[in-house]
Amino acid sequence: MVARGGGEPYITLENRVDFEKFPENFSYTCRNIPGPGVLIWPDPAYIVACDCKDRCNEKCSCPLHSGSEFAYDFSGRVTLARRRPIYECNMKCPCRSNCGNRVVQRGRQVRVCIFRTKRKGWGLKTLDYIHANQFVTEYVGEILTSEDAEERGQTYDQMGQTYLFDLDYNDGDCVYTIDAFRFGNVAHFINHSCDPNLIVYGVWIDNVDPQLPHIALFATRDIQQGEELTFDYLMTATNQSPTKSKKHTRCHCKSANCRKWLF
Repeated sequence: MVARGGGEPYITLENRVDFEKFPENFSYTCRNIPGPGVLIWPDPAYIVACDCKDRCNEKCSCPLHSGSEFAYDFSGRVTLARRRPIYECNMKCPCRSNCGNRVVQRGRQVRVCIFRTKRKGWGLKTLDYIHANQFVTEYVGEILTSEDAEERGQTYDQMGQTYLFDLDYNDGDCVYTIDAFRFGNVAHFINHSCDPNLIVYGVWIDNVDPQLPHIALFATRDIQQGEELTFDYLMTATNQSPTKSKKHTRCHCKSANCRKWLF
């Protein structure tokens, strides 16, 4: 099976393990979907544009307005330290779509394969060579209030799995959570590893709400063609948490520093 999503490179489906079919209750989307009581549409009145021409550089005012730094090198690879916020150019900026400060918003550029693993269900592997610090994909789904996410989390606990990702990038209470169970993109299929090859950054583009960043996954190192893509579900070095599950689940990542349990 080969599929496309919103102009992104094709997706291949592969199952050489069993007769499990692709999840029928999963709908593919390249963009976050607002859940009940959630407003994610941008308000142009609160968006400040840069005054760059054609392509922005380290002098672009978009990150400077928010007290940050220009996030990318000339190849579009992230240069900021982990946990530093990324502010990309927005809908009001005069720069072109190929501007150096428009990376995450251009979407996934890597060809990937959703494949069946022997012990971890479905997984995701790359069909292209990925450079260290290169953007890979965004984690998208339904954006829920913390109350709705808590309720769904109890249901997912009974299933022994969850696709909830708390948007607690900023200090303080978590107001919103992304649920990628029913709606999502290829990130829905990325498995956990205690030694992952992907890392999360919070990215702001058209929405200035500090509680609603885009969740972008960048490569921690060079990733070979055919290698499985993984990230740490617990994100132990940060305050972010992609799960509300309270049920113990054994880890099968087999890395040298494996914690034995996912959560």
